Amino acid sequence: MADQEGSGGIARIEAFSDGVIAVIATIMVLDLKVPSGEALSALLPQWPTFLAYVLSYVYVAIYWVNHHRLFSHARRVSNGLLWANMALLFTLSLVPFATAYLGDHRFGRDATLLYLVVMLLPSATYTTLQTVIRRNGEQDPAALRYHAATTRKGYVATGIYAMGLPLSFISPWLGIACAGLVALFWCLPSSRLDRIFLGCEELGQV
Repeated sequence: MADQEGSGGIARIEAFSDGVIAVIATIMVLDLKVPSGEALSALLPQWPTFLAYVLSYVYVAIYWVNHHRLFSHARRVSNGLLWANMALLFTLSLVPFATAYLGDHRFGRDATLLYLVVMLLPSATYTTLQTVIRRNGEQDPAALRYHAATTRKGYVATGIYAMGLPLSFISPWLGIACAGLVALFWCLPSSRLDRIFLGCEELGQV
């Protein structure tokens, strides 16, 4: 397929991606079952499922927000862009399964390990997608600063995920803490860490 210029094709990819991500978020909430009892105490046994849902929902939201920001710098629809985006959506589609498994097994070690592995997959495919857009998209200074800072931030986040794997053998909650740290890492608006990344860019470090 030949490369296509213009915003029409980019908008179509974004619309399709928005729909897939919306379905992913909807599927996850279906694991929250209405208890048969009327007392609020009947909800307590579902805390692992609810906690897993909240954590995964935050992750899906982070990817949606960053996907939107990333595509604001895209200018050409290429075969590489299409397949890199599809790979990201595929890895995100695994999140509901890992979330349900984590909740059903009450944050056990194996469930936590699976969850962290599944979280690593979108991290890797997002990096690939960003590489494609960085190469073929906007090349103005603002776009280059954005790519440099967020790419380094993504590498650090991936490292934290990876660190959670061996820590999960000590305690699954240490692995979950690493996942929560990554979520906090991306949710903080204009944190000191972001300024550090931008400072590295100003020093010419990539």
